[in-house]
Amino acid sequence: MNASQSWVLVADDTVAAGLVEVARTLTTEVVAVVAGRLAVAEAVAHVVDRVVWLGEPADAPVEAFAPAVADLIAQAAPLAVIGATTPGGRALLGAVAARLQAPVLSGLGSVELADGHVVVTRSMLSGVSEHRTGVEGGTAVLAVDPRADVDTAGSPVPVEEVVAPPLRTARILDVKVKEHAGVNLDAAKVVVSVGRGLKAQADVALLESLAEAFGGELACSRPLAEGVDWIAKERYIGISGQHIAPDLYVAVGISGQLQHMVGVRDAKVIVAVNSDKDALIFAQCDYGIIGDLYQVVPALTAALRGTA
Repeated sequence: MNASQSWVLVADDTVAAGLVEVARTLTTEVVAVVAGRLAVAEAVAHVVDRVVWLGEPADAPVEAFAPAVADLIAQAAPLAVIGATTPGGRALLGAVAARLQAPVLSGLGSVELADGHVVVTRSMLSGVSEHRTGVEGGTAVLAVDPRADVDTAGSPVPVEEVVAPPLRTARILDVKVKEHAGVNLDAAKVVVSVGRGLKAQADVALLESLAEAFGGELACSRPLAEGVDWIAKERYIGISGQHIAPDLYVAVGISGQLQHMVGVRDAKVIVAVNSDKDALIFAQCDYGIIGDLYQVVPALTAALRGTA
């Protein structure tokens, strides 16, 4: 095993900053294998020590390169291989794990090197507990949440092209661009979130005004994103949604069920506004306001703007 190398698997996008960051905590050399367009390989070349590019995909999906990626990783035998939890990333990681006969470790809270072994802390039971796992005797296969596009400010390394014909059993017939909110909740210092306590979609404007007054971002609980579609799914906080750690999290009309609170367990300060004095969230927040959001939210907004 090459204990000085970590490999990152990059699909047809440049959202690889989180992968490289994890790799840098483990080894001095980071190699990227790119199953995507040349432009992606050239972007990633700014943040790694070596880039192996599999050639233009044409109409082949990322999954078609999975066997070639697995072969490269098996030959290199690095200390760790890190991929994204995106659909393409999971396909590549799955092929690598099958070839190496190794499990894929996901839900990572932290990654470190201890006595020459990769040790990860993982969230278990939807964040109720944490579990430390050490990898011995082989390559660690890690799935990491993608965070941001790579910074192309540094000097790039050369891109090495390796001819790796994709499997021709599948090809891309059509591409439809999905509209999204374009929000980065991870970067927000203040997040204002709303839940079932909101009575109408038009009233989302109240929370938008409060978030703006705080200089923060708007978020929501799952029912408002996937139940009534009042707020974009990219703003949903919870087990299967966003996991954030803002300086201040303001939960308005949110009961405080585990499914939601897992997503904000790393917030520094939590403020809750709820008309139900017995709401679970009051046992989990730092500050609580018992009251009707339709009275409390406008009052808070006015106070923040100095117009109260």
